[in-house]
Amino acid sequence: VVQQTRDSQDPKVAGGLQSLCWGSAAIGGSLSAYFSGSLLETMTPRHVFGLTAVLPLIVAFIATQINETPIAETDADLDVSKQIQDLWIAIKKPEIWRPTLFIFLWQSTPTSDGAFLYFLTNDLGMGPEFLGRVRLVTSAASLVGVWVYQKFLRTIAIKDILFWSAVVSAPLGLTSLILISHANRALGIPDGAFVFGDDIALAVLGEVAFLPTLVLAARLCPPGVEAVLFATLMSVFNGASTVGTEVGAALTKWLGVTESNFENLSLLTAICSLSSLYPLLFIGWLDDVGSVSERELEEGSTE
Repeated sequence: VVQQTRDSQDPKVAGGLQSLCWGSAAIGGSLSAYFSGSLLETMTPRHVFGLTAVLPLIVAFIATQINETPIAETDADLDVSKQIQDLWIAIKKPEIWRPTLFIFLWQSTPTSDGAFLYFLTNDLGMGPEFLGRVRLVTSAASLVGVWVYQKFLRTIAIKDILFWSAVVSAPLGLTSLILISHANRALGIPDGAFVFGDDIALAVLGEVAFLPTLVLAARLCPPGVEAVLFATLMSVFNGASTVGTEVGAALTKWLGVTESNFENLSLLTAICSLSSLYPLLFIGWLDDVGSVSERELEEGSTE
Protein backbone atom coordinates (compact mmCIF):
# COMPACT_ATOMS: atom_id res chain seq x y z
CA VAL A 1 0.00 0.00 0.00
CA VAL A 2 2.79 2.42 0.93
CA GLN A 3 4.77 1.69 -2.22
CA GLN A 4 1.74 1.94 -4.49
CA THR A 5 0.64 5.17 -2.83
CA ARG A 6 4.04 6.77 -3.31
CA ASP A 7 4.94 5.41 -6.76
CA SER A 8 1.58 5.54 -8.53
CA GLN A 9 1.45 7.97 -11.44
CA ASP A 10 -2.34 8.09 -11.28
CA PRO A 11 -3.49 10.66 -8.69
CA LYS A 12 -6.79 8.83 -8.25
CA VAL A 13 -4.99 5.62 -7.33
CA ALA A 14 -2.48 7.35 -5.04
CA GLY A 15 -5.14 9.30 -3.20
CA GLY A 16 -7.86 6.68 -3.03
CA LEU A 17 -5.83 3.64 -2.01
CA GLN A 18 -5.64 4.51 1.68
CA SER A 19 -9.33 5.37 1.75
CA LEU A 20 -10.17 2.13 -0.05
CA CYS A 21 -8.14 0.02 2.38
CA TRP A 22 -9.53 1.61 5.51
CA GLY A 23 -13.02 1.73 4.06
CA SER A 24 -12.78 -2.03 3.53
CA ALA A 25 -11.55 -2.38 7.11
CA ALA A 26 -14.59 -0.41 8.30
CA ILE A 27 -16.90 -2.76 6.37
CA GLY A 28 -15.20 -5.77 7.95
CA GLY A 29 -15.48 -4.11 11.34
CA SER A 30 -19.19 -3.57 10.80
CA LEU A 31 -19.74 -7.24 10.01
CA SER A 32 -17.68 -8.45 12.97
CA ALA A 33 -19.41 -5.99 15.28
CA TYR A 34 -22.84 -7.19 14.24
CA PHE A 35 -22.06 -10.88 14.65
CA SER A 36 -19.95 -10.46 17.80
CA GLY A 37 -23.00 -9.37 19.75
CA SER A 38 -25.68 -11.55 18.19
CA LEU A 39 -23.63 -14.77 18.17
CA LEU A 40 -22.99 -14.52 21.91
CA GLU A 41 -26.73 -14.72 22.41
CA THR A 42 -26.97 -18.07 20.57
CA MET A 43 -23.50 -19.65 20.84
CA THR A 44 -21.00 -20.34 23.61
CA PRO A 45 -17.77 -18.31 23.78
CA ARG A 46 -15.83 -21.46 22.80
CA HIS A 47 -17.79 -21.76 19.56
CA VAL A 48 -17.40 -18.05 18.81
CA PHE A 49 -13.62 -18.25 19.26
CA GLY A 50 -13.53 -21.34 17.07
CA LEU A 51 -15.41 -19.52 14.35
CA THR A 52 -13.12 -16.51 14.46
CA ALA A 53 -10.07 -18.78 14.25
CA VAL A 54 -11.12 -19.68 10.70
CA LEU A 55 -10.94 -16.08 9.48
CA PRO A 56 -7.10 -15.74 9.64
CA LEU A 57 -6.85 -18.92 7.55
CA ILE A 58 -9.01 -17.28 4.90
CA VAL A 59 -6.76 -14.20 4.98
CA ALA A 60 -3.68 -16.41 4.57
CA PHE A 61 -5.23 -18.06 1.52
CA ILE A 62 -6.09 -14.68 -0.05
CA ALA A 63 -2.51 -13.52 0.55
CA THR A 64 -1.25 -16.32 -1.70
CA GLN A 65 -3.29 -14.85 -4.57
CA ILE A 66 -1.54 -11.45 -4.48
CA ASN A 67 0.37 -10.80 -7.68
CA GLU A 68 3.80 -9.60 -6.58
CA THR A 69 7.11 -9.66 -8.41
CA PRO A 70 9.91 -11.02 -6.19
CA ILE A 71 12.95 -8.79 -5.73
CA ALA A 72 16.16 -10.44 -6.87
CA GLU A 73 19.41 -9.78 -5.07
CA THR A 74 20.75 -8.07 -8.16
CA ASP A 75 17.85 -5.63 -8.21
CA ALA A 76 18.18 -4.24 -4.72
CA ASP A 77 20.69 -3.82 -2.02
CA LEU A 78 19.75 -6.36 0.66
CA ASP A 79 22.44 -5.33 3.11
CA VAL A 80 20.67 -5.14 6.48
CA SER A 81 23.21 -2.72 7.95
CA LYS A 82 22.67 -0.34 5.03
CA GLN A 83 18.90 -0.51 5.49
CA ILE A 84 19.29 0.33 9.17
CA GLN A 85 21.56 3.22 8.25
CA ASP A 86 19.07 4.49 5.67
CA LEU A 87 16.27 4.19 8.23
CA TRP A 88 18.25 6.22 10.76
CA ILE A 89 19.02 8.88 8.14
CA ALA A 90 15.31 9.10 7.32
CA ILE A 91 14.23 9.33 10.96
CA LYS A 92 16.71 12.18 11.64
CA LYS A 93 15.05 14.37 9.04
CA PRO A 94 12.94 17.09 10.72
CA GLU A 95 10.13 16.57 8.22
CA ILE A 96 9.82 12.99 9.54
CA TRP A 97 10.58 13.04 13.27
CA ARG A 98 8.55 16.17 14.00
CA PRO A 99 5.26 14.85 12.55
CA THR A 100 6.01 11.47 14.15
CA LEU A 101 6.44 13.06 17.58
CA PHE A 102 3.28 15.11 17.10
CA ILE A 103 1.33 11.96 16.23
CA PHE A 104 2.70 10.30 19.36
CA LEU A 105 1.59 13.20 21.57
CA TRP A 106 -1.79 13.32 19.85
CA GLN A 107 -2.44 9.60 20.33
CA SER A 108 -0.99 9.28 23.83
CA THR A 109 -3.58 11.47 25.54
CA PRO A 110 -5.41 9.52 28.27
CA THR A 111 -8.68 7.73 27.63
CA SER A 112 -11.51 6.72 29.94
CA ASP A 113 -12.85 3.95 27.69
CA GLY A 114 -12.31 1.16 30.22
CA ALA A 115 -14.14 2.92 33.04
CA PHE A 116 -16.90 4.06 30.70
CA LEU A 117 -17.47 0.49 29.53
CA TYR A 118 -18.05 -0.56 33.15
CA PHE A 119 -20.50 2.32 33.47
CA LEU A 120 -22.44 1.18 30.40
CA THR A 121 -22.67 -2.43 31.54
CA ASN A 122 -22.93 -2.16 35.33
CA ASP A 123 -24.78 1.13 35.80
CA LEU A 124 -26.89 1.38 32.65
CA GLY A 125 -27.31 -2.40 32.31
CA MET A 126 -26.39 -2.63 28.62
CA GLY A 127 -25.77 -6.21 27.47
CA PRO A 128 -23.45 -7.74 24.86
CA GLU A 129 -26.05 -7.64 22.07
CA PHE A 130 -26.59 -3.90 22.51
CA LEU A 131 -22.84 -3.24 22.70
CA GLY A 132 -22.43 -5.27 19.52
CA ARG A 133 -24.99 -3.06 17.83
CA VAL A 134 -23.12 0.01 19.03
CA ARG A 135 -19.93 -1.36 17.48
CA LEU A 136 -21.83 -2.05 14.27
CA VAL A 137 -23.11 1.49 14.07
CA THR A 138 -19.72 3.03 14.92
CA SER A 139 -18.02 0.89 12.27
CA ALA A 140 -20.57 2.08 9.73
CA ALA A 141 -19.95 5.64 10.93
CA SER A 142 -16.23 5.11 10.34
CA LEU A 143 -17.08 4.20 6.77
CA VAL A 144 -19.00 7.46 6.51
CA GLY A 145 -15.92 9.24 7.84
CA VAL A 146 -13.84 7.69 5.04
CA TRP A 147 -16.37 8.95 2.50
CA VAL A 148 -16.48 12.44 4.04
CA TYR A 149 -12.70 12.73 3.93
CA GLN A 150 -12.44 11.37 0.39
CA LYS A 151 -15.27 13.58 -0.90
CA PHE A 152 -14.77 16.88 0.88
CA LEU A 153 -11.49 17.09 2.80
CA ARG A 154 -8.76 15.94 0.41
CA THR A 155 -8.25 19.53 -0.72
CA ILE A 156 -7.75 20.83 2.83
CA ALA A 157 -4.31 21.00 4.43
CA ILE A 158 -3.54 17.99 6.63
CA LYS A 159 -2.46 20.29 9.44
CA ASP A 160 -5.82 22.10 9.40
CA ILE A 161 -7.75 18.80 9.45
CA LEU A 162 -5.85 17.58 12.51
CA PHE A 163 -6.21 20.94 14.26
CA TRP A 164 -9.97 21.22 13.83
CA SER A 165 -10.49 17.54 14.55
CA ALA A 166 -8.86 18.01 17.94
CA VAL A 167 -10.81 21.21 18.63
CA VAL A 168 -14.16 19.60 17.80
CA SER A 169 -13.43 16.28 19.53
CA ALA A 170 -12.94 17.90 22.95
CA PRO A 171 -16.51 19.22 23.39
CA LEU A 172 -17.91 16.07 21.76
CA GLY A 173 -16.08 13.99 24.35
CA LEU A 174 -17.60 16.12 27.09
CA THR A 175 -21.10 15.18 25.96
CA SER A 176 -20.57 11.88 27.81
CA LEU A 177 -21.04 13.90 31.00
CA ILE A 178 -24.71 14.21 30.10
CA LEU A 179 -25.05 10.43 30.05
CA ILE A 180 -22.99 9.95 33.23
CA SER A 181 -25.14 12.44 35.15
CA HIS A 182 -28.33 10.93 33.60
CA ALA A 183 -29.29 14.43 32.46
CA ASN A 184 -30.31 12.93 29.12
CA ARG A 185 -33.27 11.28 30.83
CA ALA A 186 -34.49 14.67 32.02
CA LEU A 187 -34.31 15.81 28.38
CA GLY A 188 -36.35 12.81 27.28
CA ILE A 189 -33.43 11.10 25.49
CA PRO A 190 -33.11 7.35 26.23
CA ASP A 191 -29.69 6.09 27.30
CA GLY A 192 -29.36 3.83 24.26
CA ALA A 193 -30.20 6.57 21.79
CA PHE A 194 -27.72 8.93 23.41
CA VAL A 195 -24.94 6.33 23.27
CA PHE A 196 -25.61 5.74 19.57
CA GLY A 197 -25.58 9.45 18.71
CA ASP A 198 -22.44 10.20 20.68
CA ASP A 199 -20.48 7.26 19.30
CA ILE A 200 -21.49 7.97 15.69
CA ALA A 201 -20.20 11.55 15.84
CA LEU A 202 -16.92 10.54 17.48
CA ALA A 203 -16.39 7.66 15.03
CA VAL A 204 -16.83 9.90 11.98
CA LEU A 205 -14.52 12.52 13.45
CA GLY A 206 -11.94 9.91 14.45
CA GLU A 207 -11.77 8.48 10.93
CA VAL A 208 -11.51 11.97 9.42
CA ALA A 209 -8.50 12.65 11.67
CA PHE A 210 -6.95 9.19 11.18
CA LEU A 211 -6.80 9.10 7.37
CA PRO A 212 -4.59 12.21 6.94
CA THR A 213 -1.99 10.70 9.26
CA LEU A 214 -1.87 7.55 7.11
CA VAL A 215 -1.51 9.56 3.92
CA LEU A 216 1.19 11.68 5.51
CA ALA A 217 3.07 8.63 6.79
CA ALA A 218 2.90 6.92 3.40
CA ARG A 219 4.22 9.98 1.61
CA LEU A 220 7.07 10.48 4.09
CA CYS A 221 8.56 7.04 3.47
CA PRO A 222 11.66 7.28 1.22
CA PRO A 223 12.45 4.54 -1.32
CA GLY A 224 14.27 1.51 0.02
CA VAL A 225 13.04 1.71 3.61
CA GLU A 226 9.35 2.36 3.05
CA ALA A 227 8.21 -0.88 4.67
CA VAL A 228 10.41 -0.52 7.75
CA LEU A 229 9.74 3.20 8.20
CA PHE A 230 5.98 2.86 7.73
CA ALA A 231 5.95 -0.03 10.20
CA THR A 232 7.94 2.15 12.61
CA LEU A 233 5.48 5.02 12.21
CA MET A 234 2.50 2.72 12.80
CA SER A 235 4.29 1.21 15.82
CA VAL A 236 4.66 4.71 17.22
CA PHE A 237 0.96 5.29 16.52
CA ASN A 238 -0.12 2.07 18.25
CA GLY A 239 2.40 2.47 21.06
CA ALA A 240 1.08 5.95 21.75
CA SER A 241 -2.45 4.53 21.98
CA THR A 242 -1.17 2.02 24.53
CA VAL A 243 0.44 4.83 26.52
CA GLY A 244 -2.85 6.73 26.47
CA THR A 245 -4.71 3.67 27.70
CA GLU A 246 -2.23 3.12 30.53
CA VAL A 247 -2.29 6.78 31.56
CA GLY A 248 -6.07 6.62 31.54
CA ALA A 249 -5.96 3.48 33.70
CA ALA A 250 -3.65 5.23 36.16
CA LEU A 251 -6.02 8.21 36.35
CA THR A 252 -8.94 5.83 36.82
CA LYS A 253 -7.22 4.20 39.78
CA TRP A 254 -6.10 7.54 41.24
CA LEU A 255 -9.64 8.93 41.11
CA GLY A 256 -11.06 5.78 42.67
CA VAL A 257 -13.29 4.83 39.74
CA THR A 258 -14.10 1.11 39.83
CA GLU A 259 -16.60 -1.28 38.26
CA SER A 260 -19.16 -0.19 40.86
CA ASN A 261 -18.00 3.30 41.96
CA PHE A 262 -18.59 5.98 39.33
CA GLU A 263 -18.55 9.00 41.61
CA ASN A 264 -15.50 10.55 39.91
CA LEU A 265 -16.20 9.26 36.40
CA SER A 266 -17.34 12.74 35.33
CA LEU A 267 -14.03 14.25 36.44
CA LEU A 268 -12.10 11.47 34.70
CA THR A 269 -14.02 12.03 31.46
CA ALA A 270 -13.45 15.79 31.61
CA ILE A 271 -9.70 15.37 32.15
CA CYS A 272 -9.36 12.90 29.29
CA SER A 273 -11.41 15.02 26.89
CA LEU A 274 -9.67 18.31 27.62
CA SER A 275 -6.20 16.74 27.55
CA SER A 276 -6.70 16.04 23.83
CA LEU A 277 -6.15 19.76 23.22
CA TYR A 278 -2.59 20.03 24.56
CA PRO A 279 -0.91 18.49 21.46
CA LEU A 280 -2.14 21.55 19.54
CA LEU A 281 0.65 23.48 21.26
CA PHE A 282 3.01 21.57 18.96
CA ILE A 283 0.95 21.82 15.75
CA GLY A 284 3.77 23.92 14.30
CA TRP A 285 5.83 20.73 13.92
CA LEU A 286 3.64 19.96 10.90
CA ASP A 287 4.51 23.17 9.06
CA ASP A 288 7.02 21.47 6.74
CA VAL A 289 4.79 18.63 5.55
CA GLY A 290 1.30 19.23 6.90
CA SER A 291 0.62 22.60 5.28
CA VAL A 292 -0.47 20.98 2.03
CA SER A 293 -3.49 18.85 1.24
CA GLU A 294 -3.51 15.26 0.06
CA ARG A 295 -4.43 16.39 -3.45
CA GLU A 296 -1.44 18.76 -3.53
CA LEU A 297 0.79 15.88 -2.43
CA GLU A 298 -0.55 13.79 -5.28
CA GLU A 299 -0.05 16.51 -7.86
CA GLY A 300 3.48 17.11 -6.62
CA SER A 301 4.37 13.42 -6.91
CA THR A 302 3.14 13.18 -10.51
CA GLU A 303 4.88 16.28 -11.84
